[in-house]
Amino acid sequence: MARVSIKNVSKVYPSAKPEPITVLDDVSLEVDDGEFAVLAGPPGCGKSTILRMIAGLEQVSKGDIFLGDRRVNEVPAKDREIAMVFRDDALYPNMSAYDNMAFGLKRRDFSKAEIEKRVREAAAILGLDEVLELKPSALDRVQRQRAAIGRAMVRQPRVWLFDEPLLNLDGTQRVDIRTEITKLHQRLGATMIYGTGDSIEALAMGDRLVVMNNGAVQQNGAPSALYREPANLFVAGFLGRPPMNFIHGELKRGRDSLLFSEREGGTIEIRLPASEWLAAQEFVGKPVVLGIRPEEIQVNQSTQQKGAVPGGFAAIVEVVEPMGAETNLYLSTGAHSVVCRSVSPFDQKDSGRRMQFEIDVPKVHLFDSMSLRRLI
Repeated sequence: MARVSIKNVSKVYPSAKPEPITVLDDVSLEVDDGEFAVLAGPPGCGKSTILRMIAGLEQVSKGDIFLGDRRVNEVPAKDREIAMVFRDDALYPNMSAYDNMAFGLKRRDFSKAEIEKRVREAAAILGLDEVLELKPSALDRVQRQRAAIGRAMVRQPRVWLFDEPLLNLDGTQRVDIRTEITKLHQRLGATMIYGTGDSIEALAMGDRLVVMNNGAVQQNGAPSALYREPANLFVAGFLGRPPMNFIHGELKRGRDSLLFSEREGGTIEIRLPASEWLAAQEFVGKPVVLGIRPEEIQVNQSTQQKGAVPGGFAAIVEVVEPMGAETNLYLSTGAHSVVCRSVSPFDQKDSGRRMQFEIDVPKVHLFDSMSLRRLI
């Protein structure tokens, strides 16, 4: 296996316009030997470009890429001992699953016995034993993607790269392959870098999560840490489904607290202990953005009204979205649309009701509306 080091890497494409197109801007990243790192972000954020540069499929405009202690900027892709799995399985349609998996080994002049051993072992792990003689047209989507993973697996690469391999699969199929990849990492202990635009995949997979936007790393760390303490408004909104609620308002100073008031006559007012919100003191009188995740808003089942409980507010239930064990309630506060994820049962007849809700105040985030960074 190998450590992957990306040092101050940029990728710039020429353009007909006066200024070239910068896809990556001075990105640095370390992926440890045997680590599973997830690169996540929206289309165009640069994650696929990073993967392709590591694989040797794209040239580096500036900076350096190392595999272990070896700088590989000029090393041909075939000599990097890297395997890449794409969003499209890219199997040869005229070859069986076996021959697709064996193709790379045959080109490298491996013996028939070694090829047979590696393909059979990979097929057993991936559940392809019974379909090895079938061509891709006879396989379902999951089997085709497993065959693509098997083709990478038989090479026994030092580094695995995945470029949105689940993009063309439906919900159940995505979960199946996602689980297979996680099990594969646990079994092999391989260095893996996985690119995705899906925030659920981003949180569910990997030891470390790297969130990207506009060609730059926004935050890098353990998935649970990024979810609990996002560095900025983008990370907070990208991670989670439904995403974090953002409520624009203003901070005011109270006797022993800070008061957040929703703009334009909204119903949300929250008192924040001044001693615990020191970083927000300088923003008194300025516009800020309050962030709260849907699961941190719950229905107030008591008869207490707005202001009688910390973080209490009234809102109109506009849409009820049952999700099985939970229900998403889409609310209107008068100034914002807010999502509440409730464990209590609701149905469509609750639409249109005015109800009392409660925000878990210690779970609130506050963001600077100008720099978009998290204050606390």
